[in-house]
Amino acid sequence: MAAEKQRETTWKKREAAAAAAVLPRCPTDKPPFTLAEIRSAVPPHCFRRSLLRSSAYLLRDLAVAGCLLWLALAGIPALPPALRLAAWPLYWVLQGSVLFGVWVIAHECGHGAFSEHPRLNDALGLLLHSALLAPYFSWKYSHLRHHANTSSLDRDEVYVPRRKADLPWYAERVYGGDDHPGARLALLAVQLTVGWPMYLVFNTWGRAYPRWASHLDPCAPIFAGRRERAGVALSDAGLLAASLALCRVTVACGEGAWWLARVYGAPLLVVNAWLVLVTYLHHTHAALPHYGGAEWDWLRGALATVDRDYGVLGRAFFHNIADTHVAHHLFPAIPHYHAAEATRAIRPVLGEYYRFDPTPFAEAAWREVKECIYVEPDEDGRKAGVFWYSNKF
Repeated sequence: MAAEKQRETTWKKREAAAAAAVLPRCPTDKPPFTLAEIRSAVPPHCFRRSLLRSSAYLLRDLAVAGCLLWLALAGIPALPPALRLAAWPLYWVLQGSVLFGVWVIAHECGHGAFSEHPRLNDALGLLLHSALLAPYFSWKYSHLRHHANTSSLDRDEVYVPRRKADLPWYAERVYGGDDHPGARLALLAVQLTVGWPMYLVFNTWGRAYPRWASHLDPCAPIFAGRRERAGVALSDAGLLAASLALCRVTVACGEGAWWLARVYGAPLLVVNAWLVLVTYLHHTHAALPHYGGAEWDWLRGALATVDRDYGVLGRAFFHNIADTHVAHHLFPAIPHYHAAEATRAIRPVLGEYYRFDPTPFAEAAWREVKECIYVEPDEDGRKAGVFWYSNKF
């Protein structure tokens, strides 16, 4: 009896801990504070951008990436065959994580957070993103619109959830209940491997447009005006130049495509996987609302995101993109090295409107892809334009 009672107590403690770990839904009422009040809580120096400091972080990342590349070219081939099999995947993960940090710095260039010099920001962002086969200006334009319309079911640019009526016919059979873990695993695998190029080329998981939309097409409906279309063309030229450079390096080394795939291609897949996972988990959580029609406004939309922790690799190389994302949506021009301080400053102001989920990212990804299938209106019908994630069929 004592053992049974102890087991029951243990299970109750586990259930209580699990319940405590569930984030309550974010409030959807108009916040009792304004953006100006949030801004006033942030120390003024957090808004200052230092070219020297930003460059130091970039040079650090490039130096680490260079050391890893040297180890891949000189160290791994010298290892015994068995150790080589383990060393290559380790290199891919580490190099991909470091290069994702470079990707984040290029993303900061797009927000003007790298320095106070717009032309320098764009030139550097174009160079870095092109080297990682990402169209700098194309993504910059759509990403800025995402920031301008976060959590709007009508105008947000990426990870726009579908309503139940818009799901494909097979959705209930594939996603319903707990009987189809293989489908969830397949969805995650597709998103993490080809999700980024599919979004760029086909606008998959993006906002619905009346005609075909591609980040590679200057005339796509994603973009407006001559200046943006010229930027898209320049981004395409950057991708072409980077691709030709990679081909020339491969030919010069005389190693063939397999060499390029091991040294560059596999780490790039890791970069893309981190990009998709991090952005997906920023905006996908059962505690986060989405808004339709006139119910949406910019401040509530910007607050409908969640901060997360990505462990040692994230803290070392991701430049606070994950654990300070709420502050990033409120003030995207704050450089990453001030973002943690800014987050600590605004949390007392935001109060219950701030969300941080400590769930390990792998567990969180599995949970969100299971629970966040579609959005449905607020249950009590009090707010017709408020939608929450659901997986009920």
